[in-house]
Amino acid sequence: MAPTPAYALIATDLDGTLLRGDDTVSDRSLAALARVARAGARHLVVTGRPAPRVRPLLANLGCTGLAVCGQGAQVYDAVADRLLWSVRLDRELAETALGKIEAEVGPVFAAVDQDGVDGLTLIEPGYLMPHPTLPALRVGRRDDLWCEPISKVLLRHATLCDDELAAVARAAVGSLATVTMSGPGTVELQPRGVTKASGLALAAERLGVGPEGALAFGDMPNDIPMFDWAARGVAMANAHPELKAVADEVTESNEDDGVAVVLEGLFPAG
Repeated sequence: MAPTPAYALIATDLDGTLLRGDDTVSDRSLAALARVARAGARHLVVTGRPAPRVRPLLANLGCTGLAVCGQGAQVYDAVADRLLWSVRLDRELAETALGKIEAEVGPVFAAVDQDGVDGLTLIEPGYLMPHPTLPALRVGRRDDLWCEPISKVLLRHATLCDDELAAVARAAVGSLATVTMSGPGTVELQPRGVTKASGLALAAERLGVGPEGALAFGDMPNDIPMFDWAARGVAMANAHPELKAVADEVTESNEDDGVAVVLEGLFPAG
C-alpha cells in the first residue's frame, strides 16, 4: 500500500510563485508536481488571474481539474471549461469605490476583469498592464469599463507605491469591497468578503480536502488569507514582507524553483 502523502492538497499561486518571470514553469517544478500526483495528492492553482488568463497555463501544467481564479471570485473547471462558481463586483459599487479613493489621492488609472470564461480585461487610458504578456483591450473612457459584468477592478497611481495605494484604498472603501495587493503594480478591488481563502475553501470542499490537509505557496499579501486557511503556508524568498511575517516557512525564490525545493522534500522520487 502506498504511503499517505504528507499533504493531500498543494495550493500554489502563479505569478511570483510557481511561474518564473517569463511566465514559464521550470522542468524541475513540473517534475515535482508530477511527484505530487503520483503520491495521490492534488495540485490546485489559486491565482489572482481571471479564468480566461489561466486556461493556457493550466494546459501547460497538465491541470485538468479545478482552479481558483480571480482572487477567489471564480472556481473554474478545466475539463468542462466552465465556471462552477463566480461572484461579480457590482459595477455601480465599483464606481463609488473609485470615487472615494480618488477623493483621497487624486486620479487613479483603472482596469477591470470581466466575468465569465471568455471575459476580457479592459484598461482605461493611462493604465499600464503590470504583465505586458497578458492580453488587454484599451477602451476610450472609464464609462466603457462597465459595459459587461465584472469580477474585479485593478488600480494604479502615478506616484503612490502599491503599499501606499492599498492602504489608502482600504481606508476609503471600507466595507464596500475587499482590497488586495497581488503583485507589482497590482492593487485590486474585489467583491466584499471574497479572498483566495474563500475560493480555495470551496474548491477544496469539492475535492474532499479540509484545511488540515492543505499546503499553500505564495508571494504577496493577497496570499495571507490562503495561508490562514491552510495547515501550512510557504512564502517565496521574493515574497512581500507581510506574507513572510505570517508564513510557516520561507523557501527559495520563484526563479530558483522554491516550490519544487519544498515538494521534493515532502514527496520523495519514485
